Amino acid sequence: MATSQGMSGVDLITAVTEWKREMPLWIDKVYQFNPRTVVLRLNGEDRAKHNLLVESGKRAYFISALPEPPKMPPSFAMLLRKYLRGGRVLDIRQHGIQRIVTIDVGKRDTVYHLVFELFDDGNIVLCEEGYTIIKPLLHHRFREREVVPGVEYTYPDPDPTTFSLDEFGAFLAREDRDIVRALAVGVMLGGMYAEYICRTCGIDKETPSPDVDSGAVFAAIHDLLRRAKTAICPVISKDACLPFPPDGGDCIADKGFNAALDQFYQPLAGEERPGKKPRQKLSKEEFIRRQQEQAIAKFGQKIARNERIIEKIYEEYGLIEEIIQTLARAAGTRSWQEIQAVLEAQDSGPATRIRKVYPADSAVDVDIGETVRIHVRESIQANLGRYYDEIKKYRKKITGARAAMDRVIPERTKSSQQAAFLKKRWYHRFRWFYTSDGTLVLGGRDAGQNEELVKKYLEGGDRFVHADVHGASVVIVKGETACMDEVAIFAASYSGAWRSGHFSADVYSVSPDQVSKTPEPGEYVSRGSFIIRGERSWHHNVPLEIAIGITLSPAIAVIGGPRSAVADRTRHYVLLKPGAFEPNDIARKVLRALREKIPEKDQKGIKKVLNTEQIAAFVPPGGSDIVVGHES
Repeated sequence: MATSQGMSGVDLITAVTEWKREMPLWIDKVYQFNPRTVVLRLNGEDRAKHNLLVESGKRAYFISALPEPPKMPPSFAMLLRKYLRGGRVLDIRQHGIQRIVTIDVGKRDTVYHLVFELFDDGNIVLCEEGYTIIKPLLHHRFREREVVPGVEYTYPDPDPTTFSLDEFGAFLAREDRDIVRALAVGVMLGGMYAEYICRTCGIDKETPSPDVDSGAVFAAIHDLLRRAKTAICPVISKDACLPFPPDGGDCIADKGFNAALDQFYQPLAGEERPGKKPRQKLSKEEFIRRQQEQAIAKFGQKIARNERIIEKIYEEYGLIEEIIQTLARAAGTRSWQEIQAVLEAQDSGPATRIRKVYPADSAVDVDIGETVRIHVRESIQANLGRYYDEIKKYRKKITGARAAMDRVIPERTKSSQQAAFLKKRWYHRFRWFYTSDGTLVLGGRDAGQNEELVKKYLEGGDRFVHADVHGASVVIVKGETACMDEVAIFAASYSGAWRSGHFSADVYSVSPDQVSKTPEPGEYVSRGSFIIRGERSWHHNVPLEIAIGITLSPAIAVIGGPRSAVADRTRHYVLLKPGAFEPNDIARKVLRALREKIPEKDQKGIKKVLNTEQIAAFVPPGGSDIVVGHES
């Protein structure tokens, strides 16, 4: 049952079943929307497109609409793009009933493994063909395994759903828990499905596990797993989403489980449902308020978890007390390393409920339906007091967050003098502009930057663009764009064609895998130059022109590029074409022209930005003229 806390292993079986029905699939792009959430954009046959959302430790399903992606992708998303983009999905499989999914991706002559962990804190792990970890989203070091670069990724031990009938019978015979807890925790079914199995078999849920008919329980579990794959009939309630109604009942007709999950869960930040207007960009005050609301929700979840832990401790009072007394006595005569070894050797009794040992803190993690940290040198009441203190702490934080929301100053209308200046970005040292549809385009200023752009920043899914003349800049398009005509103008204008006084040039584009530094025998490739192999996409007779302007909102900045791209961002620009004036001279002329166009009330606010140095950065090499009548 999928809840606000996350998806169960049974839910994941159904979701994965639906994903596999869409194969063959190819990875198009990877987006990361927050520290724990990644979206894989997948292409299928007949131009089918799917957006697989993975929130580590919580959920994974197809979302109906891709939110507006971040302008600057985080490094982890860029890494996944580098290794996986363009690769074919060879297989998608779940590790038993555990909340672990592996996607095998074939690219060129190797296979990569992308592992999603939806249990506990969760993780997303990229591995090489031999399961050596390339990079995890989160670095973890556990007692039994490490999830860090360079080590082999190891799966947890198989769960009881993978056992034979005899192995499952032996498992129940060793269990000291009642049957519902053994199924919920030991078999990883969760409480609702564990109770369903008990009802199906006509077993009192408090019956000791060794006393039940293991064959009947085994058959009921596998019937449940079969239903999760074949009898998909989603049910949505206020608090949960199920792949099918366990005890019969109505379901959502003609709707898959992924679609039901997409309806049940709150939209990802920035995501809009079909039929809704696009969200407005948040003001500073709205952003602060939104942050505080999210913090309050997070603190509320932590309070709820601590309250559940307190309730579980009282339910298992006798077990916890026995563990504390036993370990406290043992710690008086043995080291914690010795105690840990003894615990690991136990296959029955309270010791089997201990999941992890913390020698430095004299504490252990105990599985009682929730993972509970118990300090063995303290009484049960003292341990409870720790969780009550946590609740107090988070309630205090909620009070503070609400006070911060009350202090938010209502938004003020800003004049251009109050507008912020554009922050310095890593790509500003290159030639750059944003297309009309928001795609970043970069160009090299010299041979060294040409080399850097290709070696460091050109990746799968980008485009390599170059004017068909000597002395042209390397231009790369960071992603897909429908405005390749703008890119072609940019590449043609920052080439030797401008310096030669031409008014047009031919431009071609290729994919990254067509670009190489490896020459044919007897050839030499100079610094900043590259070998292009394969078919090229051509733009012929591309006009040479560059617009230079200044934006006043949301930030003050000098911008440059093709006229259409600049005009989308400001009314204040000057259009250049190849001509007679040297770069420094034309920069001064552009400066004067722009100052004449800026209202007097805005002049003070732009002095820091509007200068010849900023303008000269966008002036093409060679002589230029201002196109009379095209100043805006």
